[in-house]
Amino acid sequence: MKILLQIGVVFGLYWVSLLIESLLPIPFPASVISLLLLLLLLFLKVLKVEHIREEADFLLNNLGFFFVPVSVSFMNYVDVLRTCAIPFLVICAVSTVVTFAATVGAVRLTCRLMDRRKGAEK
Repeated sequence: MKILLQIGVVFGLYWVSLLIESLLPIPFPASVISLLLLLLLLFLKVLKVEHIREEADFLLNNLGFFFVPVSVSFMNYVDVLRTCAIPFLVICAVSTVVTFAATVGAVRLTCRLMDRRKGAEK
């Protein structure tokens, strides 16, 4: 029953984000809105990590499975990929480097904030 409640929380946040997306004057992905809502609710301590831990662990443990449909869809567009191979590879390389840099920055910032919190608790 606990896992159903956690799934309900995740889907409820996504449903709310779909409503928010429909109200926005610019196109903005509902999935990003739902992640921002989840982050906000966790920061405000409306939700606790325990409220979504099992569902999040399940999704993370099975993350590779969710990429299968996307990978298969690439096979439908092999001719398009061949004509745009160079720009596609450049975009992939640049976005990979930017993602790595953003991840490093986020991890460093998180470590600094955790060190400050530990220092403040002492």
